[in-house]
Amino acid sequence: MRFKRNIATSEAGFIFNPASGDSFSSNPIGSEILTQLKEDKSRQEIIEVIASRYDVEKNQFERDLEDFMSQLRDYNLLDEN
Repeated sequence: MRFKRNIATSEAGFIFNPASGDSFSSNPIGSEILTQLKEDKSRQEIIEVIASRYDVEKNQFERDLEDFMSQLRDYNLLDEN
């Protein structure tokens, strides 16, 4: 699963979908996840990176990541092919 290539993001967590004109914003950790997705990192790689940078339990972050990914899917921002 990866972020669609045409989706524009900024380091501040701004997300823009030029196909729909929709824009979103995320918090700093969400922004880091977006960066990891754009680099084609796997789910497990994202978990390892974020868990190593922040004081967070891996199990809790896995649930939070799944929620975040679900939102990205709902907004049609992921390329799941």
